[in-house]
Amino acid sequence: MTKLILPDYNNSIVNLACSIRKYFDLNYNHNTLKIVDDLLEEKKPKNVVVILFDGMGSKLLKEKLNKKSFLLKHLSAEISSVVPSTTTASTTSMLTGLTPKEHGWLGWDIYIKPIDKIVTMFTNEEKDTHEKVSEESVSKKYFPYNKITDLINHDGKYYANIISPYEKDSYDNIDDMFNTIRDNLNKKEKNYIYGYYINPDEIMHMEGTDSENTTKVFQMINQKVEEFSLTLKDTLLIVVADHGHINSSEIVLSYYKDIFDLLDGNIWLEGRMTTFKIKQGKAKEFEKLFNKYFSNDFILKTKEEVINENLFGTGKETKYFMDSLGDYFALAIGDKYFKYNNCSHQYKSNHAGFTYDEMKIPLIIIDKTNKN
Repeated sequence: MTKLILPDYNNSIVNLACSIRKYFDLNYNHNTLKIVDDLLEEKKPKNVVVILFDGMGSKLLKEKLNKKSFLLKHLSAEISSVVPSTTTASTTSMLTGLTPKEHGWLGWDIYIKPIDKIVTMFTNEEKDTHEKVSEESVSKKYFPYNKITDLINHDGKYYANIISPYEKDSYDNIDDMFNTIRDNLNKKEKNYIYGYYINPDEIMHMEGTDSENTTKVFQMINQKVEEFSLTLKDTLLIVVADHGHINSSEIVLSYYKDIFDLLDGNIWLEGRMTTFKIKQGKAKEFEKLFNKYFSNDFILKTKEEVINENLFGTGKETKYFMDSLGDYFALAIGDKYFKYNNCSHQYKSNHAGFTYDEMKIPLIIIDKTNKN
């Protein structure tokens, strides 16, 4: 059985974000990363640039790139993703310096109690449909948060911006992203620019981790980051990921009629960290059947166990956090993921599980703080 890799909220993407908060004179709720703090304190860069490459976990980075490659030469440490190890939770932690428990953006699909619907957080659609649940973003309404960049700009002393396809400053391709980041540097005494790139996550979902195109994307990213770094001065460039990836195959719950009949509605969160609401009085029967069928690939935990073990992190829980949790959670340790039925999407490679492949992410630091 694969070892269960738990989150380390003292050495994670949350802590990286807290180091950014610290350098830009914001308060922070969690430990910072000493390796980042020490560099920022010593070098006092005018520009801090963090670029997050979606899905670029440590394991795949080491597999896809030559040991002498630029990114691996600058690999300073390996840090932890959050739980679930997925874009929704992890990038929100990078944007805020908060744990998933504090910001509430736990997974791709969340149960939002005030409207009694399971909502896909990024699209504002009801799960497994293309139907908008509201004209306004219910995710932002019920799980609001403050971005580090907004807090920096609000104070006015320093400058910050986000370069992402989902923000005001978008881009057309990776070259355009780097050019836009460069255009945002040196605005004030200190500047924080956060860039987000959708690959290699997108290509791996479609083609798996072993495809030729996946390898090419890793190599392309390595080359483009190196070229970009050559243009920088008085800048600390940090490259990170939100999670890793693993090739995986589906388990369709509706094919297991005995267990499916015990569910009180659709499942949610993620395919590799799935939460279930169980019909009243059926909990023990569910536990027994779940472990009968799926114990080789998943560890089943109750809501209470997940809370007590701080899997979603520490800190003050956001208002609807507890309401967004089901009765049980399946933690993936094998290579499977759950689908409620055949309406749910299907991917060749996935994340949000508890394997090394998914939980460990690179902290790549490129010191371009020369003042000349």
